[in-house]
Amino acid sequence: MDWSDSSQVNQAKAWGVISVCEIKGLKAGPRLWMSPFYFTLRHCRSLDPKTLACLLVGVSFLALQQWFLQAPRSPQEERSPQEETPEGPTDAPTAAALPSVLAPGPPCMANASANATADFEQLPARIQDFLRYRHCRHFPLLWDAPAKCAGGRGVFLLLAVKSAPAHYERRELIRRTWGQERSYEGLQVRRLFLLGTPGPEDEAPAERLAALVALEAREHGDVLQWAFADTFLNLTLKHVHLLDWLAARCPHARFLLSGDDDVFVHTANVLRFLRAQPPGRHLFSGQLMQGSVPIRDSWSKYFVPPQLFPGSVYPVYCSGGGFLLSRATARALRWAAGHTPLFPIDDAYMGMCLERAGLEPSGHEGIRPFGVQLPGARQPSFDPCMYRQLLLVHRFAPYEMLLMWKALHSPTLSCDRGHRVS
Repeated sequence: MDWSDSSQVNQAKAWGVISVCEIKGLKAGPRLWMSPFYFTLRHCRSLDPKTLACLLVGVSFLALQQWFLQAPRSPQEERSPQEETPEGPTDAPTAAALPSVLAPGPPCMANASANATADFEQLPARIQDFLRYRHCRHFPLLWDAPAKCAGGRGVFLLLAVKSAPAHYERRELIRRTWGQERSYEGLQVRRLFLLGTPGPEDEAPAERLAALVALEAREHGDVLQWAFADTFLNLTLKHVHLLDWLAARCPHARFLLSGDDDVFVHTANVLRFLRAQPPGRHLFSGQLMQGSVPIRDSWSKYFVPPQLFPGSVYPVYCSGGGFLLSRATARALRWAAGHTPLFPIDDAYMGMCLERAGLEPSGHEGIRPFGVQLPGARQPSFDPCMYRQLLLVHRFAPYEMLLMWKALHSPTLSCDRGHRVS
């Protein structure tokens, strides 16, 4: 407590800790803890022993409190707000640091009324589980990247890559190739991987995968992991949670690229395209899927029974392998998702949300979720000249991703033969 500060002294008086006799004694020294007995005994000899004892206890409490406030802080407490480095932050926050939009709610329980769904017992077990837990849409965030969008220059493009805990090799190749966090002619690019927890299909032990993800999150600061099983039917949850995360952590990022961890992205071409797009206007661009129908074969991974979607045709959407959207569209989708029941096919769900928001997706010739094919060829082309003008291609093995990245950036690359993409 600073006894030269009249406001602090008046506060102490209000608490009843010091009296007029102590204040008179303050002239003898700047701080009471330097000689508390001197001031009290010299100016308060007329007080009875009980009053004097209470007075000394109160003064000692104030002195102890002030000592704690002035004690040197630990290096972590002294550290200034985290600055972004080329590879992003390395410290993972505690759950207490999360804003309310990211904070976990109470555990979500199965909806027993789902068992009354028509022909429920005839549905595959995975669809039964989806129906029971369809209402669960807020899961704890296990790993966060709170400083991902910090910095004065702002994020122009955020790369949001859907990955699974076991796909370490894919994430590492993306970090080394098209997912590098850097500035392209002043345009800031940042990277995130969206993960759930190890699913029942993972071969590696869950605790080892958890340790792997923790290692990556601490080293790279580019992991968002939520406490739901990382399965195909839960991909929609990644979109919904990402939209909430953007609103809380990165509301000013101008554009978002959403893609799988087996896509190849020509980042410079993506930026050239986006540079001409206003971030405040609607943009949702990819490979248009028009007239897509729900798969009714129960053995298919894309199976959707009439109980989930009674219609015959999905709304127009973009293939989930990769698409681009603006800041304005991300905000509209977040609102729409809050009013649209979850659906097991994530890209079709985005189409449903677009429809609810009164928006339409657009096609882009440079986004190829089904690969690049030469006329008459049976296999996708791996000629780098075929990829020079494209934005995104699906799907690539990790080693192919590295080879293509190196080839496209080779100074000896020559494309004089005039290949045509089909």
